[in-house]
Amino acid sequence: MSSLPNDAFPNPAKGEPFLLTPGPLTTAFSVKEAMLRDWGSWDGDFRAMTKSVCDQLVALAGDVAGEFDCVPIQGSGSYCVEAMLGTFVPRDGKVLVLANGAYGLRAAETMRYLDRAYTLIDKGDYMPPRGDEVAAALAADPEITHVIAIHCETSSGILNPVAEISEATYAAGRKLLVDSMSAFGAIDLDVCRIRLEAMVSSANKCIEGVPGFGFVIARKTELEACKGNSHSLSLDIHAQWANLEKTGQWRYTPPTHVVAAFLEALRLHAEEGGVAGRGARYTNNRDVMVAGMRDLGFETLLKDRWLSPIIVTFFCPADPKFVFTEFYERMKNKGFIIYPGKLTVVESFRVGCIGRMDAAIMTRVVEAAKEALAEMGVGSAAPPAAAIAERAKLAA
Repeated sequence: MSSLPNDAFPNPAKGEPFLLTPGPLTTAFSVKEAMLRDWGSWDGDFRAMTKSVCDQLVALAGDVAGEFDCVPIQGSGSYCVEAMLGTFVPRDGKVLVLANGAYGLRAAETMRYLDRAYTLIDKGDYMPPRGDEVAAALAADPEITHVIAIHCETSSGILNPVAEISEATYAAGRKLLVDSMSAFGAIDLDVCRIRLEAMVSSANKCIEGVPGFGFVIARKTELEACKGNSHSLSLDIHAQWANLEKTGQWRYTPPTHVVAAFLEALRLHAEEGGVAGRGARYTNNRDVMVAGMRDLGFETLLKDRWLSPIIVTFFCPADPKFVFTEFYERMKNKGFIIYPGKLTVVESFRVGCIGRMDAAIMTRVVEAAKEALAEMGVGSAAPPAAAIAERAKLAA
C-alpha cells in the first residue's frame, strides 16, 4: 500500500459538507475535474476508456483465468440489481432472496415487479443470513435455481457472510448472485475464492466515483447463456455485453463524463493500494470514529464482529432532548452530512466511513457530535434499554 501525503484529504474545494453516507460520497477534486471535458460516445477514445474501466474492474474482482467479463449499465445501483436479476434468472427460474435490511427486501420487490418466482428469508433489520439456513431452504425447495445475497447491508452496516452463503449455494447445485453495491472495491470479493455467477456494484461507492452508472461482473458462460431472459430492452445485460463485444460501444448514450471521472477514481484507487489499501483506510476511519462516538456514550447496533468498514448504525440517545432532525442539522452546519437510520424497532442514525476522508477527518466528526450534543443540552448519549435488548438478539 502506498502512503498518502498528509494533505491527501483536504476539505471539499467548494466548501460543501463531507458526505458521511454510503454513496454518493465525498470525491477527490481530481475526480470532479475529470468531468470538465466532453467525449463522443462513439469515438475511439471513449471506447478505449470503456474497455479500460471494464478490464480494471475484472482485475479488481480477482479473475486471473479470464472467466469473467464486466458489463457497465447506465443508471443507479438498483438499475443494475434489476438488470442482473432480470437477465441471469430464467423466466422459469426461482430465486431465494436473503434479506436483513432494506436492500434485500428491495431485491424481493424487484422479483415481484418482474413477476418471477422467488422465496424470501427475511431476518429482520440486521440479523445475518447464515449458510445453514440457505442450505435448509434449498433442500426444502428444489425449484430454486438462484440465490441473491447482499454483501454489505447498509441499512444496518452489517457485512454479511457471503463466503459461507456461497458454499451452501453451490453444495446444493444452485447459483449465487451478489449485490456488492457498497462493498466492492474495499472488501475482498475474489471470484477465485468465493464462487458466484455475477455481482453488481456502482461507480459512486468504494471506488469513489460519481453517480451515473453501475456494473455487472459476470461469468462469461452465464453471459453467453442468458440471451432472451431479460424483461427489459434497456436493462438487458446480454444485449449490452454483445454490443460491447462487437463494437466497443454502449448500446445507448453512456454517461461519458461519469466514465471519465471513474477512470480517475480507479487511478487513485490503484495508487492507494487497491482493495487492500482502500479497505484499510475505511477500516481505520471506522475504528477511530466508533471509538470516539462510544467515548461520547453512543452505542452501536452491531458488536465489533459484524461491523463493516462501510457505514455504522448508532442508537439514538434516550435523553428526551435528543431530536435527530436537530442533531442532523447541527452536524451539517459543522460540515458533516450523516444518514438517517432504517431500523424499524428502535430509533437510530448512521455514519458512513467511505469516501475521500481519513482518520483525522473522522476525529473531527466525533468532535462535531460532541459539540452538537452540548448545544442541544443532551446530558447523556446512552440509548434506551429497548435498544440494548434489541442488540442482545444478535449476540444470542
